[in-house]
Amino acid sequence: MTTPLLEMRNISKGFPGVQALKDVSLAVHGGEVHMLVGQNGAGKSTLMKVLCGAYRPDQGEFLLNGSPVHIHSTRDAQRLGVAVIFQEFSLVPFLDIAQNIFLGREFPGRLPGTVDRNRMHVEARRILRQLGMDLDTRTRVHQLGVAQQQMVEIAKALSQNAKVLVMDEPTAAISDREIERLFEIIHRLRKDGIAIIYISHRMREVFEIGDRITVLRDGANVASMYPSETTLEELVRLMVGREVDTTYRARFCTAPGETILEVRDLFTKTGVRGANLTLRAGEIVGLAGLVGAGRTELARAIFGADGKTRGEIRLKDRLLKGNPADAVRHGIGLVPENRKTQGLALLRSVHDNMLAAGLARMFPKRWYSFPAAKRAVQALIKQLNVVTPSARRPVRLLSGGNQQKVVIGKWLNAGSQFFIFDEPTRGIDVGAKAEIYKLMDSLVQQGAAVLVISSELPELVAVCDRAYVLRDKAIVGELARKDLTEENILRMAMQHG
Repeated sequence: MTTPLLEMRNISKGFPGVQALKDVSLAVHGGEVHMLVGQNGAGKSTLMKVLCGAYRPDQGEFLLNGSPVHIHSTRDAQRLGVAVIFQEFSLVPFLDIAQNIFLGREFPGRLPGTVDRNRMHVEARRILRQLGMDLDTRTRVHQLGVAQQQMVEIAKALSQNAKVLVMDEPTAAISDREIERLFEIIHRLRKDGIAIIYISHRMREVFEIGDRITVLRDGANVASMYPSETTLEELVRLMVGREVDTTYRARFCTAPGETILEVRDLFTKTGVRGANLTLRAGEIVGLAGLVGAGRTELARAIFGADGKTRGEIRLKDRLLKGNPADAVRHGIGLVPENRKTQGLALLRSVHDNMLAAGLARMFPKRWYSFPAAKRAVQALIKQLNVVTPSARRPVRLLSGGNQQKVVIGKWLNAGSQFFIFDEPTRGIDVGAKAEIYKLMDSLVQQGAAVLVISSELPELVAVCDRAYVLRDKAIVGELARKDLTEENILRMAMQHG
């Protein structure tokens, strides 16, 4: 083969108590989409932070077109043509779209010390049109939805005219139509000779757009191959180090129990219109629809995080007051779509986060017992298979999959009987996905009810007993188990008139 455009050789990186990377090597050629896969915590994101200059490696070297180069800072990486789209957004919420895209690279104005804002907006609109997005570039980023913010991140990276483009879970928060658009852009970039390193937990993507695959496990290289040389099952085994059952549910609910949740004629301040739905004990029920259809808005209103203007929400026939404290008190748990900003206290420990929602239940007399709390947390860590060296470890230092398990553990400890999972497997690996869906199944087997939102339609079809479909912030239909297919969901979600 030709000389790699970029090569990382024998990269090692350690943090206190953790060896994140051990002699990892990776080579990517111009015009190649190189898939980097592995479990959460395997070292993928750490390797990319080393590449972009955010971390300095303890040892190792970089080569660009066969010549050694030094990457000591993010500016060094940008100068060499390396751009990274991280899984976690790096946008400034109260700046507009154009300002975010060109932050630190603004076009100079005619007068010294000024910025040519008109040119910034013209260029920003051009890049967004390339992505198929029709957005007002003067809109502040905090006013955008998650999917739109992700597209701004992609536009920001494309604006740098990168030679090497790293994409860390770029499709985690965008719709199928936006994914198709992104893949078209990736094919165009590949034809232009750009090297793309693509991190994804969606195995379908690995085989759909990947030219080569490198697998990391526990911070080390495990294998590198062409997609034609492996199978999904073999790839999962290499990532996890053991056989994994990727089937989500072996049986479905045929005789649901008592009514757990009843929503009647619900209108909300966020635009949900006339929602009616019912969940019974033993059921996993899906909320399906395109991005922006109102799934998260409905879930947050049920939890009381967003206000209602009309209608009622009943849990086991008790009328809820419409605030989170009342929802938690009556046994509702929400696993939000953005765990970092809405589900966790990142600076606190695993121990503190797991106890947060259940303190009143554990210690009704308000007399805190550390030994009892420690036993409860250790039991949850074991039950959920949370990978952490200690319960006292700050939760921000855990991988995405383990952070998600901590959020779930918080609600288990609170004794919740009705669970809302909003994009529960976003940004987590195939092994953790299987564990989370297995946990959902065990919850409903014990008499709980689960409402799940997912943009991955195959997962909704695989785990749900039935599903409600939303369009334009209204429920437009319900699909029974026998009718629950990707085609039927999309037909109902996209139908107009």
